[in-house]
Amino acid sequence: MTTRLTQMLNIKYPIIQAPMFLVSNVAMVTEAMKGGIAGCIPALNYRTLDELRAAIRELKANKVEGGSFGFNLIVNKSNIKYQGQLEVICEEGCDFLITSLGSPEETINQAHAVGIKVFCDVTDLHFARKVEQLGADAAIAVNNEAGGHRGNLTPEELTSLLSKELTIPVISAGGVGCKADIDRMLSYGAEGVSVGSPFIASIEAGVTDEYKQACVDYGAEDIIMTERISGTPCTVINTPYVQKIGTKATWLETMLNKNKKLKKWVKMVRFSIGMKATENAAKKATYKTVWVAGPSIAHTKEILPVKDIIDNLIS
Repeated sequence: MTTRLTQMLNIKYPIIQAPMFLVSNVAMVTEAMKGGIAGCIPALNYRTLDELRAAIRELKANKVEGGSFGFNLIVNKSNIKYQGQLEVICEEGCDFLITSLGSPEETINQAHAVGIKVFCDVTDLHFARKVEQLGADAAIAVNNEAGGHRGNLTPEELTSLLSKELTIPVISAGGVGCKADIDRMLSYGAEGVSVGSPFIASIEAGVTDEYKQACVDYGAEDIIMTERISGTPCTVINTPYVQKIGTKATWLETMLNKNKKLKKWVKMVRFSIGMKATENAAKKATYKTVWVAGPSIAHTKEILPVKDIIDNLIS
């Protein structure tokens, strides 16, 4: 399974264990590297820069031949920790960065200066061309089967389009839960895949057993879109609590979002409240179960070690 992604990251299989807020951790990425794939953690999973620095050093110590590790950065103004996170990562070093929700220009410039690759989340050709022009090393095509914040185009539409129009590698994100799905994405022109939801139900994942078991018990038909988490449509498991609170923004949020002066601040407050709700649900046993996941949990039949999940993806 040699592709430009495997060559770029020196990994055995063209798979990135996707960065998942609250879920991804050092243990998961360490096992990903041992399994011959790349692993990625959101920098926001660490409350302080010292914790982020310690995680990087631990991953560097754990790194093995055939695996690689990186971090995800939210690069828009809502992430007040961004500048410090980028500085620490560039100081300590890693194999790659994934940027989301903003312009990656500064990240690309600083990361490239210290030899770190930069992959950028995109949902359409317009932004894909922009990141290519800025010097991105690959485009991560976030399609409409991705978990969390997803795109609007199908995997085939988006991946086929970008692979034809771009010169940089395209990594398909969303809709991968088994080997047949990987083969399908590669047939559309992808050089690799980003896989998240199947790894939620891993022994190493840092969330509650209830969250993991939900990924086993629920299926693709139970994944719905909600505006109540971050202010941006996000996929979650349709639990009784989600049904109770509804999936649409309140009339007040809708009204405030139309105010140009207040829109930015409303989004920041909504994001903060939503992330706290998902953190409580992921880390504690609570009836307020807001569990983020994608439809690829349809392939999740039991809670397994990361190693076994990788085996299921490549066998």
